[in-house]
Amino acid sequence: MSEVVLSIGSNLGDRLALLRSVVDGLGDVVRAVSGVYETAPWGGVAQDPFLNAVVIAEDAGRDAQAWLRRAHEFEQAAERVREVRWGPRTLDVDLVACRDDGREVLSGDPVLTLPHPRAHERAFVLVPWLEVEPDATLTVDGRVRRADELLAALDRTERDGVRRTDVVLR
Repeated sequence: MSEVVLSIGSNLGDRLALLRSVVDGLGDVVRAVSGVYETAPWGGVAQDPFLNAVVIAEDAGRDAQAWLRRAHEFEQAAERVREVRWGPRTLDVDLVACRDDGREVLSGDPVLTLPHPRAHERAFVLVPWLEVEPDATLTVDGRVRRADELLAALDRTERDGVRRTDVVLR
């Protein structure tokens, strides 16, 4: 069984509808969906706040590359434009981690790096992920680390900038 942890975010257009498009598009392979969080933009580019969530999905017919293709399909459907790194976007769908038969998939491929190379630095990924998978782990620098410990190591302002909304995607 292939399982993926997706971080989804939007700060342009109908942010909530764009996030829902991922959950709806995945359909019955969705195993868990976090609440929706509003967060300040990350990366130093001036822009509006994001709505973020984490989705965990399982599908025996998909491998990591197939999950990446599906993520890109969602972004293309949302007319995502990649002009500015860490800039505003209609929809961002990142593969945080992928597991195959319970084992974390590791990839150094420049097209698909797994786990996501900066997930451990981003409270807007870790907070919603821990909501739906409290025992989550992630390989960082060759070591399996608990996501709650990674979150605790982040600057307090980074953690406090992730605010739970009353909105649900499912």
